[in-house]
Amino acid sequence: MYFCGCLAQKMEKNSDEIKLVRRIEKRFVKGIATYGLLEEDDKILVGLSGGKDSLALLELLARRSRIYKPRFSLVAAHVSMKNIAYESDLEYLRLFSENLGVPFVHCETSFDSSSDKRKSPCFLCSWNRRKMLFTVAKDLKCNKIALGHHMDDILETLLMNMTFQGAFSTMPPRLVMRKFDMTIIRPMCLIHESDLEALARLREYRKQVKKCPYERESHRSEIKSVLQALERMNPEARYSLWGSMNNIQKDLLPENGAD
Repeated sequence: MYFCGCLAQKMEKNSDEIKLVRRIEKRFVKGIATYGLLEEDDKILVGLSGGKDSLALLELLARRSRIYKPRFSLVAAHVSMKNIAYESDLEYLRLFSENLGVPFVHCETSFDSSSDKRKSPCFLCSWNRRKMLFTVAKDLKCNKIALGHHMDDILETLLMNMTFQGAFSTMPPRLVMRKFDMTIIRPMCLIHESDLEALARLREYRKQVKKCPYERESHRSEIKSVLQALERMNPEARYSLWGSMNNIQKDLLPENGAD
């Protein structure tokens, strides 16, 4: 009886894992198709921070590059910020990439938080990392940069921009940066963070040690709580928020903003 019970539990666990991977793959493929993120002969630089999202992104893209059309190639890049105490296991990231058949590159940069008091240190850090990715992508003749933002990230950014910037904007799944002659893509745009957390546990992704001195200055964690509260009120809240970005009824909005 004990053996049968253990076997049943193992089969149920395996079934849940299969469902999780299929759900992630389905949303991954839908995001790519809906927003036209992959094209024949793309060479894509994948921003590999070492967090669960970037590890999952690299795994998903690497698998797809070997099986499906359009054909594309990948390079994984990790950017270290020299003046931020972020301890990355570079050997783990290198092996993770190479085991997927993806070349790995590492580069360093830094930023001065006093250079622009109008911008938060979080923004300056992120922007300087992004600029380094542009530089590396150009050097390696890549035409796209893939980032590991998921649906929760995009919705949280929407809420943050509305709340703190007074703008109805977010991180789009596809963004053409004409100034840099580069396209940013976010292939996990339709995947839920909770599914990526479950995948990280399943794959046993190794966590990186993060000791950012500016993390408390970001409102990201508070906005994450707001999104969770909205979903408690309405389980379909995330889909309503996502749909609202394509359902802007200008006739029902003020033409001239009030002070």
